[in-house]
Amino acid sequence: MPLLTDSQKWLAVLGIAGLGLLLYLLAPVLTPFMVGALLAYVADPLADRLEALKLSRTFSTVIVFIGLFGMLVLLVVLGIPLLGHQLEILIGKLPSYIDWLQHTALPWLQEKSQMTGQTLDLETLKKLIAEHWQTAGGVAAGMAAAITRSGFTLLGWLVNLALIPVVTFYLLRDWDVLTARIREMLPRAVEPTVARLAGECDEVLGAFLRGQLMVMLALGAVYSTGLWLIGLDVALIIGMAAGLLSFVPYLGFAIGLLAAGIAAIVQYQDVMHVLMVLAVFGVGQILEGMVLTPWLVGDRIGLHPVAVIFAVMAGGQLFGFFGILLALPVAAVVMVLLRHAHERYLRSRIYAAKESEE
Repeated sequence: MPLLTDSQKWLAVLGIAGLGLLLYLLAPVLTPFMVGALLAYVADPLADRLEALKLSRTFSTVIVFIGLFGMLVLLVVLGIPLLGHQLEILIGKLPSYIDWLQHTALPWLQEKSQMTGQTLDLETLKKLIAEHWQTAGGVAAGMAAAITRSGFTLLGWLVNLALIPVVTFYLLRDWDVLTARIREMLPRAVEPTVARLAGECDEVLGAFLRGQLMVMLALGAVYSTGLWLIGLDVALIIGMAAGLLSFVPYLGFAIGLLAAGIAAIVQYQDVMHVLMVLAVFGVGQILEGMVLTPWLVGDRIGLHPVAVIFAVMAGGQLFGFFGILLALPVAAVVMVLLRHAHERYLRSRIYAAKESEE
């Protein structure tokens, strides 16, 4: 006897479609709840470990909550001024980069590729940057003033920011209770299958969100520290960007190496510092492949890099910032369901049937 009748299957499909439509309509107000749910999901294993040490769930939640938001506040307080200073240096050096591109890189490319034609004229762009980069702070201040003058916009941002820690705390405290209640509500006929699929989704999503995030931050720290040690002025921006892009294999490495190599050439104009940049990214790749990924992630992610990129872009296109937050959980669930459907197909009579002989 099938687990679900045809009418029940159609009802489930309509329910999923209705849920998707509801999420689309409520996307503008669901962002703080999604952020809080993701933070609670990431922090739940820590609370479970403290609870295993005979601490109450509420006390465990308080400890994890203080530690989590303490680190976030520390990153904001220390990171934003550093990134702002690095961004100021980067904008100030853009005319030098454009000059190198116009007078060194492009002529070399034309010579090697036997290209003919007029060289790209970047002088106007360089002059504009040199004249107006110092007003960038004024533009940012003007934007902040405009947001401040728009009382409802500012109020909405403040409400969303205030909701995130509140939602995170209560979801983290009641996470195990909520999951248990959901499991109790499942029909008994499908509960074992749903529980198994939910466990696989949790394994994939947990490995990606917790493990890959730690790998990205660790690689960003390695790249930034290495580039800072060789004296690169924009070490923090390039290093952290390369680390954060490393969720796609070799993308962060390639972009970071290219950007750091150009920055080293423009700043030092010698080959030695370019070789040092190569060494920094080589060490980072060795650490990622031999230490960070095996230790923090393992081999159970199962999310293809192209699928991750498509999911994030599609989520952002359909639902905005809320869709970006929703993209990876949905991608993990879809991947597990497709794997389950593939296994059932391989066991089906359709797959095993042989071509009938005439």
